[in-house]
Amino acid sequence: MFVVDDDASVRDALEDLLRSVGLVVTSFGSAQEFLASKRPDAPGCIVLDVRLPGASGLEFQRELKKLSIQLPIIFISGHGDIPMSVRAIKSGAIEFLTKPLREQELLDAVQAGIERDRARRREANLVDELRERLNSLTPREQEVLPLVISGRPNKQIAAQLELSEMTVKVHRSQIMRKMRAKSLVDLVRMADQLGVSTRKS
Repeated sequence: MFVVDDDASVRDALEDLLRSVGLVVTSFGSAQEFLASKRPDAPGCIVLDVRLPGASGLEFQRELKKLSIQLPIIFISGHGDIPMSVRAIKSGAIEFLTKPLREQELLDAVQAGIERDRARRREANLVDELRERLNSLTPREQEVLPLVISGRPNKQIAAQLELSEMTVKVHRSQIMRKMRAKSLVDLVRMADQLGVSTRKS
């Protein structure tokens, strides 16, 4: 859980509030300090002031995206205007709160941010695991997979790849086993998560 605000008194107040609900908080006075730090690999989010020395909070948000740092952002501002908040939300911020902050509103936003990051991490771990399963397929099985998920019957796949129907059946069952798919629908969902497209030809 991170706080980025150039006002030390705001940082202290936010740290106290967030720690009061059991969160581990690290705070920074600038975007540069945050980027230079070693951050724990755990679910979290950033409470970020829009106006910072150097790069603004919105520029920092763009920088994080470029660096593939996917922590959810809650913007706080003493000068928030509607166009600014719209830009922040459109760029992926989960909340834009104006100072003086309402404590419960901030805590709710932080919990939502941490939960979103937790879900993203679960999804990323699942995709990594699926990719390992995909890599365990032989080159021929990887060739058969797009045809299977496109719904083609074994006979058609066999004709297209110039294989016997029995060989295609064996490949199909190996694919299901190695991918740990319970059904064709399950296999299609996995392939979709991995970006495996169906072959049209």
